[in-house]
Amino acid sequence: MPENNLQVSGPEEIPQPTPIFQTAILASLGAAVLALFLFAWLGNEMLEGDTRHFDQVVREWVHSYASPGMTRVMNAISLLGYNVLIVELVVALVVFAKLRWRRAALWLTVAMAGSLVLDLTLKYIYHRTRPTAYFGTAPHSYSFPSGHALCSFCFYGVLAGLLSARTKPLSWRLLIWVTAAALVIAIGLSRIYLGVHYPSDVIAGYLAATVWVGTIIVLDHVRKLRKNSKKKSA
Repeated sequence: MPENNLQVSGPEEIPQPTPIFQTAILASLGAAVLALFLFAWLGNEMLEGDTRHFDQVVREWVHSYASPGMTRVMNAISLLGYNVLIVELVVALVVFAKLRWRRAALWLTVAMAGSLVLDLTLKYIYHRTRPTAYFGTAPHSYSFPSGHALCSFCFYGVLAGLLSARTKPLSWRLLIWVTAAALVIAIGLSRIYLGVHYPSDVIAGYLAATVWVGTIIVLDHVRKLRKNSKKKSA
């Protein structure tokens, strides 16, 4: 019978490249390029006001499901995209340090530092004013893209990749990815529900995160190829 017990690899034990792994690298490159074009298109549409109707229709549809209980749930989920996420990041780095997963810790640090810089830079470039919040007070920062969507995608997506690459069996890997995807989607939805972001802001956050994560995956692969090439030629 197949083994379903959770197994985690030891310190610095990184799986060897496989055909599936190589395909994933190419897929990451393709996703990053496609997301870059889509983000540029969406940003231009937003600046020209062409997303206004879409944003309003989606905002009203999501708001139609509002209730006191749902608002409490969405406020809690929203915290997972920033406040709680910071705590989770610190915990993850501490755990990685204890497991001696130095490469994983570096990966997560680079991903989150880059997502923060990217979020602040893009907000400054586009200068989109926040919508009127349905619940509470909207943050004073600009709206496009959604920082919660961008950072949660980078954190939970990269964390899922790092854990699944070091976890057996397949059922646990699938559980990790499904959980990460559900969290990212829920966090983006919570920002629309609370009224602190337009739907196009959330989509832009996901696209920007795809560009960043895909880029660092490809750059890391190129770095490893060059390192292996130098070893062979030495």
